[in-house]
Amino acid sequence: MDFKLLQTSWNDKQQALSYIRSEVFIREQQVPAELEWDDEDQNCIHILATDIDDQPVATARMKPDGHIGRMAVLRAFRNQGIGSAILNKLTDIAKQQKINKLYLHAQTSAINFYAQHGFAICSNEFMDAGIPHRTMEKILPY
Repeated sequence: MDFKLLQTSWNDKQQALSYIRSEVFIREQQVPAELEWDDEDQNCIHILATDIDDQPVATARMKPDGHIGRMAVLRAFRNQGIGSAILNKLTDIAKQQKINKLYLHAQTSAINFYAQHGFAICSNEFMDAGIPHRTMEKILPY
């Protein structure tokens, strides 16, 4: 599948970013809206993936401390390499910014995906929005 990645900000692409997250987290995974939205989006680097028609299909964000989160790929576009491309793009950005450690809270169903990208489990299982998670981290050389 052809897709494009755009490094963006919440102010520039809020409608597209919030659409993807609403579809995946709020509608599909039943995360309460009040848990999905926070004050962090303004401070994050966002990646937006679009299809060949420039329709939004996936997103993720990274906080200034290297915390990757809110990774979401619309159901019809999963298992096509988009999530991997987003994760690689965020890793490259982190290296450019001299961030030496990335971390994330992986849903337990996604642990293998993140492990394939060099992330290692560093916490016990915990619940977030009613979904089991584990913290994972990746040390970056720069």
